[in-house]
Amino acid sequence: MILLEPTARPVVGHRGAAGDYPENTLLSFDQALKQGADALELDVRLSADGHAVVIHDPTVDRTTDGSGPVRSFTVAQLRALDAGEGQGVPTLEDVLARYPDTPLILEVKEAEVAAVAAAALIRHGAAKRVLVGSFVHAAMRPFRAGFYRSASRRETALSWLASRMRAQVPGLRVHAFTVPERHGALKVVDAAFVATARRRGRPVHVWTVDDADQARRLRGLGVAGIITNRPSSLRTALTG
Repeated sequence: MILLEPTARPVVGHRGAAGDYPENTLLSFDQALKQGADALELDVRLSADGHAVVIHDPTVDRTTDGSGPVRSFTVAQLRALDAGEGQGVPTLEDVLARYPDTPLILEVKEAEVAAVAAAALIRHGAAKRVLVGSFVHAAMRPFRAGFYRSASRRETALSWLASRMRAQVPGLRVHAFTVPERHGALKVVDAAFVATARRRGRPVHVWTVDDADQARRLRGLGVAGIITNRPSSLRTALTG
C-alpha cells in the first residue's frame, strides 16, 4: 500500500481538494482524485444515531448551514445539511463504498467513534488500504490488531525525543507518522526525525502543505506523503 512505503511519494488530498471544494464531501473527494491525488485524507466523528460521519469539527457550524454539535444530528439530518455546492455530510460507509480501491488516511477525531469506524473498515474489506490515526490515544485501541496505524500524538512525541538521542521507542507498534511540520514553536519534521523513521521502515506524511517550495523542501528531507488542499498544483510542482 502506497501509504506504507517509505520511498513512495504520494500526494494526498486533504479532506479531498479542500482548497477548491467543500471539505470532507464526496464532491471534494471526487475532485481530488481527478486532480491526481494518490490517496485521500478524511476525518470521522459520531452521529446521534451511532454512525461514523465524515466531518472535521465537533460542530457543524463552520462547514454547513446548520448549527450545533455533530453528535446532536442523525445521519439523515447531516445528509440534509448544505455543506456547499449541494453537498451534505457523508458517512464513512459512503466513502468506503464510493472509492473501493483508493488508499485513505483516516483521522479518528474522538474515541467514541473508533469502534464504529473499525467495524465499517472490516465490513468493506478496507482495513489494508486505510492508515488510521488520531490525536486521541484512546481512540486507537480498536485498531491495535489487523489495521495499519499512524502514530498518535503521544507516540509521535516519544519518537521525536528518541530521534534526538538516536534511540528507539520500546514497543512502538505503528506503521507510519502523519504529522504537521511544526507544532507551535516545535519543529516536528526535520532531518533527524525523518531519517529515524525511515531507518525503521516507517514513512512520514506531512500536513497541510499547499506551498510548492515547502513541499520540495520536505521531499528533500525524505518525507513520503504530502497532504495538501490542492492536489493538482502540488503534483505539478513536484513532478515538474
